[in-house]
Order: sequence, then C-alpha cells, then structure tokens
Amino acid sequence: MEIDTCFRYYFQHPWSRLIVAYLVTFFNFLIFAEDPVSHSQTEAHMIVVGNCFSFLFNKYPGLGWNILKVICWILAIIVGLLAGKFIFHRQLFGRYLRLKMFREDHGSWMTMFFSTILFLFIFSHIYNLFLLMAGSMEPHMVTEYMGIRNESFMKIAAVGTWMGDFVTAWMVTDMMLQDQHYPDWGKAARRFWKKGNNRIVLFWTVLISLTSVVVLVISTDWISWDNLNRGFLPSDEVSRAFLASFILVFDLLIVMQDWEFPHFMGDLDMNLPGMSTTHVKVKLPVCKRIFKEEYHIHITGKWFNYGIIFLVLILDLNMWKNQIFYKPYEYGQYVGPGEKIYTVEEPETLQYFNHSTLTYEWRSTNIDPNTNFTYVNSALIFHMFRNRQSILL
Repeated sequence: MEIDTCFRYYFQHPWSRLIVAYLVTFFNFLIFAEDPVSHSQTEAHMIVVGNCFSFLFNKYPGLGWNILKVICWILAIIVGLLAGKFIFHRQLFGRYLRLKMFREDHGSWMTMFFSTILFLFIFSHIYNLFLLMAGSMEPHMVTEYMGIRNESFMKIAAVGTWMGDFVTAWMVTDMMLQDQHYPDWGKAARRFWKKGNNRIVLFWTVLISLTSVVVLVISTDWISWDNLNRGFLPSDEVSRAFLASFILVFDLLIVMQDWEFPHFMGDLDMNLPGMSTTHVKVKLPVCKRIFKEEYHIHITGKWFNYGIIFLVLILDLNMWKNQIFYKPYEYGQYVGPGEKIYTVEEPETLQYFNHSTLTYEWRSTNIDPNTNFTYVNSALIFHMFRNRQSILL
C-alpha cells in the first residue's frame, strides 16, 4: 500500500504531468519531420476516417446521385448522434457497464462524435451498394482514399496535432497551477498565474504567436529538417514505429495521470483554455410541440481537454500504422544507396511506374525525356533509412 501511494505521488506529480504533456508535442513534431510519408506525392488514405472524408467532401457523381449522397450522410450524422447519445452513452456506458466517468451526461458529446464517425462509415458502404447496383460507377465509390496528397494531408495533420497537443499541455499546466494537491510545488508561479487575467493573456498570446510560426514553417517548408539533420540522427521504420508508440502511450498517460482517474468523480473542474469559466453552456431552441424537455449543450473543461486528446489519438494511430506497414513503393518512394529514401516529386508520373521501374537501379540508368537527365536527378532524397528487416519479426 505504501509503495502504491509513493508511486501515485510521483506518477501524478506536477513535474511528471508537465513533462509528459510537453514531450508529446515535441515527439509529434519529430515524427512528422522524420516520417517519409510526409513527403509522399501519392494520394492519402486512412482507414475509416478516409471513408468518412471521401463520403462528405469528394467523389460526387453529379445529378441525382449528389442528392442521394447528401441524404445518406445527413442520415448517417443524425443516426450517429442519436445512437451515440441514447444507445452507447446512456444504455451501454451508463446502464450496462455503469462507467462512472459517463455518469449523467458526462462525455456524451465525445461519444456522439465517435458514434457519428462509425455511422458515416457504415452509410458510406450503403451508398456504395447503390452505386454498385447502378453499374459503371466505380470511380465514384467511397473508399479510404481522400483525394489529397499525403504531403498535404500530413501538413494538415501536423497543424492539427500541434493545436491539440498545445491546448492539452496548456490545460495540464493550467490545472497544475490552480490546484492544491501539491501545495509546496511552484508557489511563486501559482501566485503569478492566479493574479488577474495573466493565464488568459498568456494563453492567447502564446497560442497566436506559436501557431503562426508553426503554420508558416510547416506549410512553406521554410525550415528543412533534412537539411538541418543531415543524417546525424537517421531513422528507419523500427525507430519511427517506437517513437509513434511512445506518442500513443504518452497520450494515454496524460489521461491516466489525472488525479481523478479512472472515475473522474471529484469536484475539481478546470477552466477552459483562454477563458475564465469551467464550462460552456448553450441553450438550444425548443419546439414545445415536439420536445417536452429543454436541452442544453454543456461542455466542461476536463471533457473538452480529453476529447481533444482522443481526436489527436486518431491521427497518432494513423501515424503509428504508417510506420509499421511502411513500404516505399506504395508512397511513390524507393530505396537508394546507403539505404536512403528517394521520393518521386512529380505525382503525375507515378501512374506510369510499377514495381520494377520505381527502383533506384532503373531510375538511375534511364533518361527522363522531359529533362534529358536520369529520373534520379528529379527525386527528393532524405536521410531516412529503410530497414530491410520486418518490424513485426
């Protein structure tokens, strides 16, 4: 019992929680810089989420099919929200599993969000069934391919994870400096933090300034990690997979280090980032002929925080999957001398290559008629290494 108390004391200590929260942010930037998929010109694909994206935003056949598709995803969203609220949250989590963290309406919006993703995925296959019955509609069928390049998608994902990680780290910092579980820790910092609107001003100042820099660096390739690194810290699939695994574990640790984990039954609630309130409550318009009760949207600081973590977790899981099952050919890349990875920079030419032509041997001995140079000269080289052995061994 004494060991358990001692472990919990240090495991949930403010320094431990801050280190984990900010390390996640650093590791996400590192794996984005090291991941060869971030430079791929092939079409991005993502299990389940890719289907939902394609279902909502692209591959519209035109004419009446557009109306059918819109009706399908509207129905999917409505069914997903209702199922998430009344079946998954209220019945499954509340009544049958009796999870205390989902008591009353706690966590209902996060449950409804993931339920909506599930039903968008299901309805996308129902929509595909209509296309299949119509015949000759294969190009418009919803798949996990998202219609954007991996390079663009990974930049969007990097900005998204930055926003999620920063807000999470800030909320952890905010909670550490407001609470009294460790009264002897950071006394001076706490006094400054609680004085006036210091925490609110700092949040918006840091968020706007750092986000501007992050978006500039990521979107414009202003800083090239490969030019800075120059092979000093080379990586392969194994090291990147371990790094992605650490990120996933740290995401979960942020939740597990909460003082109220796993039931979250305490009275402590933390302010929303950049605000002086612990929750946001929006009153929905009521049609008394249909609804007898008055409904509100109520989001607390803690569920807002952990909801963001689970959203980031989706992107981190996709990154982890990419590292484990990485094959250069599938991303328009190939391995050259020194096990370095080469990326084909002209996406329109990828359709003309196959397993035998998308190799260093072929591309270094064949001439591109458009440039009169070998194909290798137009490729982008990275100091990332291809491990010849399987990660799963």
